[in-house]
Amino acid sequence: MIANNLSYHVGSKKLLHNVSLTARPGELLAIVGANGAGKSTLLKLLSGDLRPGVGEVLFEGRRLADWPPAALARRRAVLTQQHALALAFQVRELVLLGRYPHFGGQPTARDWAVVAAALDLVDLSHLAGRAYPTLSGGEQQRAQLARVLAQVWEAEGGFLLLDEPLTGLDLRHQHHTLAVAHQLTRRGFGVIAVLHDLNLAAQYADQVLLLRQGRAVASGPPAQVFTPDYIHLGFGIEVELLIHPSLGYPLIVPTVSSHP
Repeated sequence: MIANNLSYHVGSKKLLHNVSLTARPGELLAIVGANGAGKSTLLKLLSGDLRPGVGEVLFEGRRLADWPPAALARRRAVLTQQHALALAFQVRELVLLGRYPHFGGQPTARDWAVVAAALDLVDLSHLAGRAYPTLSGGEQQRAQLARVLAQVWEAEGGFLLLDEPLTGLDLRHQHHTLAVAHQLTRRGFGVIAVLHDLNLAAQYADQVLLLRQGRAVASGPPAQVFTPDYIHLGFGIEVELLIHPSLGYPLIVPTVSSHP
């Protein structure tokens, strides 16, 4: 997936300014930045939910707007921040919604098998028969992740676009979710994820794009982007970097001398 010089504005306010990126199958690209930096706006442009005022998005060499919706849905899936659901679906029924681009009329045994595999992957098999509204916020987030996984389960070189996928998750399931994303990249998927935790991005991402006030200020491998200077530019905070003693990735530690 390639974005060329994307700009987007609402009225006179520009939310993105000439942002470009290349997301490759087999890699996890983390989009990071302070609140209001334009991360979710960029993901909505990459998914096709918004159309850029300037620039274009290419998916598999083809303009995103030229893809038939059903064909695109079988190749890439999007996990948004908001999951409004009025009906009390069972969890397995919610995940089955991700299979709709793959069957006409009635789901097959294969579709139900994919639902079961996706629920197992996100550690929710034991809640498959529960009503979705009765789940905790973190459990709902994992159910939604299973839904988008089921959507592209068989897509060779498919893409997942995840907008703040760790919201509401405890520490174990934050790591589990990113481990699942990493596992998918090893299967040839591309993953683009908006993340807030820089240490998790440093641990799991192959590439990082840092946004500040709608502009790209740094992109590349985590060790190249997560420097004290770039982090100060993006977040307005001084940090020190420590190298993890066994894993080798940088640990980002704010150098706050006193609390307000």
